[in-house]
Amino acid sequence: MPSAANIERAYAPSDLSSYSFLERVMIRAVGLALYAVMKLLGSTVKFEVEGWENLEAASAGGKLPIYTTWHNGVFLSTYFWRDRGIVVMSSRSFDAEYTGRLIKRFGYGTVRGSSTRGHTGASIEMIRLMRVGCPAGFTIDGPKGPRHVAKMGAVLIAKKAGQPVLPFTIVPARSWEIRKSWDQTQIPKPFTRARVIIAPPIYVEADAAASVLNAKRDELQRTLEALVQKGEQWRASIS
Repeated sequence: MPSAANIERAYAPSDLSSYSFLERVMIRAVGLALYAVMKLLGSTVKFEVEGWENLEAASAGGKLPIYTTWHNGVFLSTYFWRDRGIVVMSSRSFDAEYTGRLIKRFGYGTVRGSSTRGHTGASIEMIRLMRVGCPAGFTIDGPKGPRHVAKMGAVLIAKKAGQPVLPFTIVPARSWEIRKSWDQTQIPKPFTRARVIIAPPIYVEADAAASVLNAKRDELQRTLEALVQKGEQWRASIS
């Protein structure tokens, strides 16, 4: 089990003592600016939710959902699910210092690692935090893609922690897309509507073999693809 200090560290701003003075100023300033922009834009969005009963099912009996979506929807996902204590995986890069401070202002926690570096230790810490009551979250094609290709992370955490994966998507009616980014990040336009679509939870047995884990990842892939398609149909219907 994680100590009280480890739990506190997950939600506290990271230690910047290894950075130069100018780097520390930059990290704090950029993190605060990003937070201000996200809070301002997010507060103007009108959210409509489909499938809330699936969140209730995933939370029944004291269960903790593993919130799972694609990386390009991280802006609205961060804002919509704020203040739930959700723990996410954060890379050890310099840029991650900005985003780490940003999301912690919205009530998230972080464990340091990624699918490319430090993943095993971060996964173990995430499982430990879930066992003491912290829900988890994944942008399942992150941190570097390929875009809209599900990785195994959420499925493995679901197996080890005994908690359900909760696939969802949030589709803005009007948005800007950062075309040069690997995931084509979506930024909602002010006062837009957005559709939150939550799928039924995916459960993974504690004794699931590798073939079952692969099948569950494929199920997650298909589910997220179907959610995106449903969201695009909604957006077309109101345009």
